[in-house]
Amino acid sequence: MNKFIDFYFDFISPYSYLAHKRIREIQKEKKIEFVYKPILLGGLHNLAGITAPALIKSKKKFLVDDCEMVARKFKINFKFNEKFPINSLSLMRGILVIDDNAKDLFIDKFFDAYWSLNSDLDNKENIIKILKEINIDPKIFYENISKQETKDNLKNITQKAFDKKIFGAPTFIVNDKIFWGQDRLDYALDEFKN
Repeated sequence: MNKFIDFYFDFISPYSYLAHKRIREIQKEKKIEFVYKPILLGGLHNLAGITAPALIKSKKKFLVDDCEMVARKFKINFKFNEKFPINSLSLMRGILVIDDNAKDLFIDKFFDAYWSLNSDLDNKENIIKILKEINIDPKIFYENISKQETKDNLKNITQKAFDKKIFGAPTFIVNDKIFWGQDRLDYALDEFKN
C-alpha cells in the first residue's frame, strides 16, 4: 500500500488551487500524506507542446464557470483572478528554497492570495508583503530563488514530471498511476486505499 500521494501543482492553475483546498480538508479528517511537488506549468506545457486551456479564448469562459461550479460544490472561497495569468516562476522556485516548516503556510497563503483574494502576484510588493506576514525574509528569499541551483532544480523537477508522462496540473500519482485533474482526486484516494 502506498503511504503518500504525490501532488504536482503550480500556483497559476486554478484547478490546482481547488485540489489543494480539498487536500487540506482531507488532511484534517484522515491520515493521508500528500507530497507537494512544485512544477512550472508553462514549462511543462512547452515540453508537451500544448497550449493551456485558459489561454484559448473559446475555452477560458468554460474554465472560469467550471472552477466556480466546483468551488460552490465544495464550499471553497474562489475568485478567478483578474490578473490571470501571472508568471509563477518566483513562487514555484520559492517552495524549493524556504524552510520545510514554512512550506505549508507559504503554499496556503499564496494560493489564497491569488485564487481567493484576487491579489496581483506579478507585483513584487504584494509578494514581499505576504513573505513578511509569514516571517520569510524577502531579501534572502529573492537571493535564493535567483541562484542557478534553484533554477536548475525547478527545471529538473518539471522535466522529471514530463518524463513520467505528466502533462498538466494538478496531477496525482499513487502506486505509479497518474490521475490528472482536480476531479480525479477521489480516484487517487481510491487507489491509495487499495
